[in-house]
Amino acid sequence: MSIPLAERIRPKTLKDYLSQQHLVGSEGALSAQLESGMISSMIFWGPPGTGKTTLANIIASESDRPFYTLSAGDSGVAAVREVIERAKRDDGLFSTKNPILFIDEIHRFSKSQQDSLLGAVEKGWITLIGATTENPSFEVIPPLLSRCQVYVLNPFSKHDLETLLRRAVKKDEILSKKKITLKETEAILHLSGGDARKLLNILELVVLSENSEKVVITNDLVSRKIQKNTVLYDKTGEQHYDIISAFIKSIRGSDPNAAVYWLARMIEGGEDVKFIARRLVIAASEDIGMANPTALVLANASFDAVNSIGYPEARIILSQCAVYLATSPKSNASYKAIKDAQQVVRQTGDLSVPLSIRNAPTKLMKELGYGKDYQYAHDYDGNFVPHEFLPEEIAGTTFYIPGTNTREQNLKKYLAGLWAEKYNY
Repeated sequence: MSIPLAERIRPKTLKDYLSQQHLVGSEGALSAQLESGMISSMIFWGPPGTGKTTLANIIASESDRPFYTLSAGDSGVAAVREVIERAKRDDGLFSTKNPILFIDEIHRFSKSQQDSLLGAVEKGWITLIGATTENPSFEVIPPLLSRCQVYVLNPFSKHDLETLLRRAVKKDEILSKKKITLKETEAILHLSGGDARKLLNILELVVLSENSEKVVITNDLVSRKIQKNTVLYDKTGEQHYDIISAFIKSIRGSDPNAAVYWLARMIEGGEDVKFIARRLVIAASEDIGMANPTALVLANASFDAVNSIGYPEARIILSQCAVYLATSPKSNASYKAIKDAQQVVRQTGDLSVPLSIRNAPTKLMKELGYGKDYQYAHDYDGNFVPHEFLPEEIAGTTFYIPGTNTREQNLKKYLAGLWAEKYNY
């Protein structure tokens, strides 16, 4: 009875594993690795309760490898090195199948802890599988990240969660002894926020709180048993995404009052200060951009400041930055420019760099015409001379269209004066 339902019905094989078909389906990347027996180091990135730990266990089991696990919350550098030494000894016994080291919450590992993994991963003493709910690009050191494949695990779909409920009711050794009817599931699905572990915890709590052998799961029953109004903010669940969305959209919509309110909701809920600050940096470029370039400078300074100071004082800096961004003029012209340019690159492929602007460090390159006829802008009046910088196939394509704000309209006049005959300004 002391073992939670989520643990009791944890899948043991890939066949029983729900969801993530892009990884474990017939064409999935992990399916191919298991079939070949060549398991690379990897990081699973996804929300809580999406099966990261379960998948790591299945990979170890189906590849018949020794399996070690560490949690960032209670493992220092010494513990990491101890496990690596044990894994090295096992590697001697299983030379064709090096051990797997699973690290839960790897984003909470310090730089020194992550550094201590590098040699073992590089030399193949271990195959590392890390699990994180945070973006690995920000939370995992680049040398370690470069040695790992990153696989994104998606939130469970409604169909998957309902399948999981039915499986638990039918196959669990405890719940299967009761006559459980899943009459309504909307409430339990909503409260779980797509977290399979949370879903099963709620189911177990509701069922075991009923003395009767017959339990009919309804929205009303679930709502009465689970006091959802006690959870003001779940920083790992659905509200995490809804509230950050409301925060950014309030800034984009130039409403400082709404922006500060949603900021307060996140702060009171214990949201990671770096997560909020990162989103402010993104908003400063994506939604304000060239209308007020200083916004990016302030947002980046805010990120550095709150990262050093932490709560509670960081709330003041975050509020200042949010208000500044919300009250700044807005432009997404730079965002649209790179989006459109990437689309052209995908459509046209690797177009040749014009000879006149190629690098010519050797005599042979100069003889081939590299750098020929290049005009050095600073040799001309106004530090400008018309020149062709785009590949011939897309010459004249306008990617950056200045916004309607005052600053960019002045930029538009400036660019029109320079490029009136080439670009559409």
